Amino acid sequence: MIKWLLASILTLIELNCENLFDCTHDAGKLDAEWLPTGTYRWTPHRYYKKLNGIARVILSQTEDSELENKLPSLIILTEVENDSVMRDLTKRSLLRNAGYDYIMTNSPDARGIDVALMYDPFAYKLVEWHGIRVIPLKGMKATRDILYAKLSDQNNQTLFVLGVHAPSKLGGEKESMPFRKTVVDKLIYTSDSIRQQEGDNAKIIIMGDFNTGHNSQELQPLLHENFINVTQNATGRHGAKASYKYHGKWESIDHCFMSSSLAKDVMDSWIGDKTWTLIEDDTYGGLKPFRCYLGPKYLEGYSDHLPLVITLTTK
Repeated sequence: MIKWLLASILTLIELNCENLFDCTHDAGKLDAEWLPTGTYRWTPHRYYKKLNGIARVILSQTEDSELENKLPSLIILTEVENDSVMRDLTKRSLLRNAGYDYIMTNSPDARGIDVALMYDPFAYKLVEWHGIRVIPLKGMKATRDILYAKLSDQNNQTLFVLGVHAPSKLGGEKESMPFRKTVVDKLIYTSDSIRQQEGDNAKIIIMGDFNTGHNSQELQPLLHENFINVTQNATGRHGAKASYKYHGKWESIDHCFMSSSLAKDVMDSWIGDKTWTLIEDDTYGGLKPFRCYLGPKYLEGYSDHLPLVITLTTK
């Protein structure tokens, strides 16, 4: 308890928002199914209900702890379509009074989904940021850019954040493994560049949806580069064993890696499985995330992923 009193607390959240599209067409993007006339009948009513659902998920993560009423400082979101969506989320949803600023990538992903970072401008000053393009391998579709951000806190300490949404296992796990590995290679190249400029003790966070488990071959190079998976053993407090469930099996495909200089300050990590974000799994038993859609069927839920939540002390 003394440690808590002597240090401030940083709360991080990572969440895949499950197709957070707006209701209008983005030129050159394959988003027709997310229009009012499309497959999903994606109306403004459903869109704003989803925005408020995602906002509620974020706001609720500090309700039942010593962090009550202290908003998360940094939030990585994946599967968000564009700047309009992030503007609506931060300015026109339940988050509108939270004061978050945001940045996001502008990727060549065919559907137009991107990676975003929301941050508390009172806690962090944005020094610089950009998207990092991942050059596709042969046979690989264009994927999401990596989001790079350099921030400075109130004590003028520098923090680097890399937001990730790696390629899925579509087409087969073995066949798609090289596609995820090329994203990891780019992460390592970027972190090496940071350390060359800032020193070996640079504070780096790599967080997002990697679409593969912590024991997978493609993630091992990060561990060899002095990164620690601080969410490897994270579980929920209401039954979730991981952040995602596929065909009855809980899978940890969302991760937060930290440089060892930062990982030592982690206090706790868990899956944010509020009871209202879970529903009964009628097919396989137990519980599963309360998603927004199952195929074309509208379920009125939040996402097929649950959020990762990490707390750490900052001196």
